[in-house]
Amino acid sequence: MRGQFSTLLLVSAMAMTALAACGQAHKSAGNPEPETQFDLAFTFNAASANQVGGSRFWMEGASLQAHDRFYGGWGMVADIAGLHKANINSTGVGLDMVTTVFGPRYTWRPAHQRFNLYGQGLVGEVFAFNTIIPTKSAAITSDNGLAVLAGGGMNLHATPHIGLRVEADWLRTKLANTTTNVQNSVRAGAGIVFRF
Repeated sequence: MRGQFSTLLLVSAMAMTALAACGQAHKSAGNPEPETQFDLAFTFNAASANQVGGSRFWMEGASLQAHDRFYGGWGMVADIAGLHKANINSTGVGLDMVTTVFGPRYTWRPAHQRFNLYGQGLVGEVFAFNTIIPTKSAAITSDNGLAVLAGGGMNLHATPHIGLRVEADWLRTKLANTTTNVQNSVRAGAGIVFRF
């Protein structure tokens, strides 16, 4: 598991570097500002997660997003997020979770406005650790699987290069449990955006 996680982090770092290079290449090619834009966003997140028994709990964390808009409103996003809960519903069991997802984003900016709206659909991997995960045969302390993130948000431009972001997403993860092996969460975040 640790080898897969290290590989996932390496691939994520390479993807973000590639997105940054694409953004700079578009700018140096002289494309007009509305046609291309690269941004990095740091957000603080809260996620409402569900347990197998139906009870819910809140996790807190942060995410880093790299976004390169390269054709009209269309662009690609890489999102790495970490979430943590020290004590799930007073059970004494915690949970740490890292998601790495990639995919398309569409951004719409009304004319003469200082904000834009976006929607996205991202797919990648989730890694859960420092916890107890029930399976049909035994309890394990870590697992990884598919992650899907779908949602959107709004960027408010404070200056030409700095903005504020609010975002809300549905996060679906596929980790072991004793029933469906699927978890659904709602992730909300707010943070700062650096535009290049």
